[in-house]
Amino acid sequence: MSLNLDPILDATVDARAKGFRHAAPPMRLRDIGQQGWNVLRGDLPYPLAIVRRTAMRHNSAWMRAFTQATGVAIAPHGKTTMCPQIFARQLEDGAWGMTVANVHQLGICAALGVRRVVIANQVVARGDVARLVELMRAHADLWVCFLVDSMAQLARVVDAARRSEPARPLAALLEIGHAGGRTGARSFDEAMTLARAIAASGVVHLAGVECYEGLAITGDSERDEHHVATLVETVHAVASTCDRENLFAPGEVILSAGGSAVFDIVARELPQRLSRPVRTLLRSGCYVTHDSGTYERLFERVRARSGEPWRTGEGLQPALEVWSLVQSRPEPGLAILTMGRRDVSYDIEMPRPLKWYREGVHAQPQPTAGEWRIDKLNDQHAYLRVPAEADVEVGDLIGCGISHPCTTFDKWQLLMEVDDDYTVVDALRTFF
Repeated sequence: MSLNLDPILDATVDARAKGFRHAAPPMRLRDIGQQGWNVLRGDLPYPLAIVRRTAMRHNSAWMRAFTQATGVAIAPHGKTTMCPQIFARQLEDGAWGMTVANVHQLGICAALGVRRVVIANQVVARGDVARLVELMRAHADLWVCFLVDSMAQLARVVDAARRSEPARPLAALLEIGHAGGRTGARSFDEAMTLARAIAASGVVHLAGVECYEGLAITGDSERDEHHVATLVETVHAVASTCDRENLFAPGEVILSAGGSAVFDIVARELPQRLSRPVRTLLRSGCYVTHDSGTYERLFERVRARSGEPWRTGEGLQPALEVWSLVQSRPEPGLAILTMGRRDVSYDIEMPRPLKWYREGVHAQPQPTAGEWRIDKLNDQHAYLRVPAEADVEVGDLIGCGISHPCTTFDKWQLLMEVDDDYTVVDALRTFF
């Protein structure tokens, strides 16, 4: 699946975009990587979000190897990065399609040339249904499905679709949820009532069954395996019954799950044999840049559960960093950095100061001491706690790893892709 990135790469970028060089003239996005700018040399303003090319390419190749070895497919969740250039690399590395969170994101994917899209969310608004029908009419080869979890939602979708007169039926995945969770049918009986209604609607076809396990993950492998197995047990029971009752639309049946925390358990538990072909579809998104916090720790449990060669081979690597300057040393033990909530994720845990660089002293970034930590953020400031005697000066560069890449990407329209020497080799555009 080849994407048309030319409209994005040929668009002009200038200093109105955060992260673009102050004094540089406007230029096409595709030309930024040819300027020879270097993050450590001070060629770009701080704070600055960067993606390390070597690590990102390694992660994409790692996931390709994992899906090939386990026999599952992946439609990476595009809401993680909302970066078409990254989408293109994921598809080149064998992704079956893309996942999005809403119809707006679907429109971006469709315009690029993505032709298999899962909306991993309920479609409810009449305007969204009308837009979905419009996109399917404009792109005859576009296959898209969305989640349905209630009779009330189905009634709204059917009514809106009939008003829009779709050229072909809409496709839905029946979502299975769990008590205390987010969306999804809460019982087998509720799910089967809905499945029969979907199949009888004449407007919406039942393409498969879906669940999302991620919000209940604890990091305790025994508990997490039990949670996934219990949820998947209901998915299998519903899918088997739908198969026997011939409720699924023609073609392969999709069984889908898989956030970024326990995708290995999903890949093991979710596959199922039915009377027709079944595609097991993961939707992990964070793997492509990974992180230096929550997912880093959870991934070590993925490796421990997966055996050879996954346990001993090189795993996913953190590729996303935010660099900022020490702007003040107002008291011993405290350094104030030029980044804050506007620049870096903090919804799960604080960014981690991992690298330290002083121009004219260090040839390469140095690892920080283990006791360095950020314990507070303002809109534009970070509070870096260091030992009172720490050698940290105003003007030093601090490179931070992040936890949860989704809420760092959405703070940047422009991220710099760098090589191992922190020279800019490309610029990445996001669409949030």
